[in-house]
Amino acid sequence: MSGVGVRRGSKELLDGVDWQVREGERWIVMGPNGAGKSTLLQVASTRMHPTTGMVGILDEVLGAVDVFELRPRIGLSSAGLAQQLPGRETVLDAVLTASWGVMGRWREGYDAQDEDRARRLLWQWGLSGFEDRRFGTLSEGERKRVLVARALMSDPELLLLDEPAAGLDLAGRETLVRALTRLAEDPAAPALVLVTHHVEEVPPGFTHALLMRRGRVVAAGPLEETLTEDNLSTAFGLPLRVTRDAGRYAAVAR
Repeated sequence: MSGVGVRRGSKELLDGVDWQVREGERWIVMGPNGAGKSTLLQVASTRMHPTTGMVGILDEVLGAVDVFELRPRIGLSSAGLAQQLPGRETVLDAVLTASWGVMGRWREGYDAQDEDRARRLLWQWGLSGFEDRRFGTLSEGERKRVLVARALMSDPELLLLDEPAAGLDLAGRETLVRALTRLAEDPAAPALVLVTHHVEEVPPGFTHALLMRRGRVVAAGPLEETLTEDNLSTAFGLPLRVTRDAGRYAAVAR
């Protein structure tokens, strides 16, 4: 992204954002409510076009490419997608339908290789045996893991996760963080971008961080250089004390 801005009416959702994600990098995007994090991911996922600036995604330029051809190369997990999935859909079909980029199985055709991949992803995310469960009957933590498995179904080159730990209890959060750590440490995994409000949700294995406030970039770069007390205090508008233990971060007000 170069000089990217997004305006809706008189409100600047993003303002002058410069950002680059390279192959193999694992990024955290963090900031308070209204910082522009979800808008940033909407642009990165081609669901929204910028008002100003240039966006290049996977060697294509947004605005000069058919986004429907580009989107299958990008895995996305978000609360908005969860709301679009039919509650009656089986867990297996919720993952499988990502092959066609649709919500809800209809008349698409899937072969044995597609089904094997969907079952393997469910196993990897601790959901083996859930294949015939209805998506609407799952716990919040189970739904979040189904959405990540779905985002990986098309073997994407870029994986975008918008607050996957939001609404989870402690056990659900830690289960998800462990799974994301394994994904981050997998050299075959795509470039990752994870949006979160909380440093406690940052999985070990992530390499970079982007901090935002009011649609602007506060700091961006290698994780340990960016998740500092000064930068986080500026981003959240509150003096913070930040600690790190065994690769996990914590923050409290000073």
